[in-house]
Amino acid sequence: MSLKRTEPANLFSYGTLPLEAVQLANFGRQLEGRPDMLMGYIVTMLPITDPEVAAMSGATHHRNIQFTGVASDAVEGTVFKVTSSEIEQADAYEAVADYKRVRVELKSGVEAWVYLHGTVA
Repeated sequence: MSLKRTEPANLFSYGTLPLEAVQLANFGRQLEGRPDMLMGYIVTMLPITDPEVAAMSGATHHRNIQFTGVASDAVEGTVFKVTSSEIEQADAYEAVADYKRVRVELKSGVEAWVYLHGTVA
């Protein structure tokens, strides 16, 4: 899943990444993003087991998404334009929850990376 460090990338978030504290802790800056949707998926919840992640996000559960293939199912989120080195930083953040990064096409037609827990789309 490596990218050239100079490549820009799109990252779709449906969970804690839009939180300012999470962005500052992981990227040292606030990210700019815009709303988008991932079709054919639903949101599920997973308990946060890492106390540091729970403290940083202020949450007790991670949001996860599950592929359904149902056209009317959709997950709302934010697509961020990030650098490839920031994707690596996001990989480190998401690794604590055993998420995998996969490529998807959003409702807008934009291709983006997204993290799924334990399964691949």
